[in-house]
Order: sequence, then structure tokens, then C-alpha cells
Amino acid sequence: MENINRTIKLTISELQNFYLLVLQSVSNLFKRPVYLRDLIEQMDYTGAGTMIIIILVALFVGMALSLQIAAEFSVLGMQMYTGRVVGISIISEIGPVAAALVFAGRAGSGMASELGTLVLRHQVDTLRVFGIDPVKKLITPRVIGSILMLPALTIIADMVSLLGAYYIVTVVNNQSSTVYWDSIRLILIPQYIFSGTIKPFIFGLLISSISCYTGFTTKGGAVGLKSSTTRAFVLSTILIIFCDFIITKIILFTFGYPV
Repeated sequence: MENINRTIKLTISELQNFYLLVLQSVSNLFKRPVYLRDLIEQMDYTGAGTMIIIILVALFVGMALSLQIAAEFSVLGMQMYTGRVVGISIISEIGPVAAALVFAGRAGSGMASELGTLVLRHQVDTLRVFGIDPVKKLITPRVIGSILMLPALTIIADMVSLLGAYYIVTVVNNQSSTVYWDSIRLILIPQYIFSGTIKPFIFGLLISSISCYTGFTTKGGAVGLKSSTTRAFVLSTILIIFCDFIITKIILFTFGYPV
């Protein structure tokens, strides 16, 4: 019983510290000084550094998805609905989630590893000695940069996935390109657009916050650094999938099921 109580207390304490760190990192955006150069560097690292990987993943995800859906719909005689189903899946679900998972694996793990190294080398303590807020200097640019760049990456991922699906549907399966793009245009309704737009902002906040927190609380040398980096990716992945379900459920409850 004592071990259970201790575990509960530690979990609550860690959640409290996590929420306080997130609130402090976001609120620091409105306080001086503004580390604009650090923000630009983080936007370059999380955005440009991750874009090629996301493009490759999105391309083959779109091609594989359309290939499977087109094959099943051809049996049912519903080839004309391939573009509609592919478009809804990519814009509202697969695009944001795939981009977020790649972002967590590349940028999120890098944040945790970098911050963990700074902590273990006592460089964070050095910032405090010189009167510099380490949260504002190190964490706020990473959180804000992720919130800004992941939506942009998701838009690119959606476009590339739709182009990959277009190639499979029109070239491989020899369907009309006009029908495909008309189907995509018809599903661009507020429900799907809002779902595909709001998720990247939330995922960006979750990934950067979790990665920065795990890196900032690293202990135990190289073993602790490995554990922090792994934990950042695992927690980010779980919360991405969980939050995707919750957001989708809320949006369907709010907008209803489209006819």
C-alpha cells in the first residue's frame, strides 16, 4: 500500500510540474526579453529539418492508402468514391497523425536529447547563475516553434499524400482525374477542414512540451539520457493517438455526421 501511495504521489507531482512548465513556457512568450534568434533556429530545426522525412512518409502513405481503397472499391463497383474516402482519411486523420508521429520521432526526440545533455553538463545551472531564465531561453522557443511548424508540415503532408493518391487512382487504376479532384473538392467542408487544422496545433504543443519536460528532468548520466529520449517519443506517440480520438469524437459530436 505504501508503494502504491508513493507512486500516486510521484505521478501527481510530476503532472503538476509538467503543467506548470507548459504554462510558464507559453506565458514567457509575452515577456521580455524575446529570444527571436533561438525561435528561428528551432523553427528551422523542427520545420526544414523534418520536412523531407514527412514528405517521403506522406507520399507512400497516400499511395498505399489509395491502392488498398481502390482495390476494395473496384470489387464493390464504387470506384467513383475512392477520392472521397481517401481525401477524408488524409485531411482529417492520417495526415495530421502521420506528420505528428514523424515530428515526434525526429524533432521531439532531438529536443529531449539536447536538453538532457545540457542538464547533465550543468549548462542549465550556468544560465541560472548568469540570471537567465532557462525555461524562457531553452523551452519557450522549442514549444512555440513546434506549434508554428507542425501545422505547416501537416499541410505539406496532406498535399503530398493527395498527389500520391492521385497518381495511383488516375495512372495505375486508370480513373478520371476530374472525378478524383471533384471528390476532393466536395469533402472540403468545415468539419474536415477544422479537424485537420486544429489537430496539428495541439499535437505540436503536446510533443514539444513532453519532449522538453523529459529532457529538462533528465538524471542519471548516459542511461538517464537514453531513458528520457525514449520516454519522450513513447509518451508523445500515446498522447497523439489518444488526443486524435478525443478530438475526432468532439468534432463529430459538434458538427454531426455529414450526409
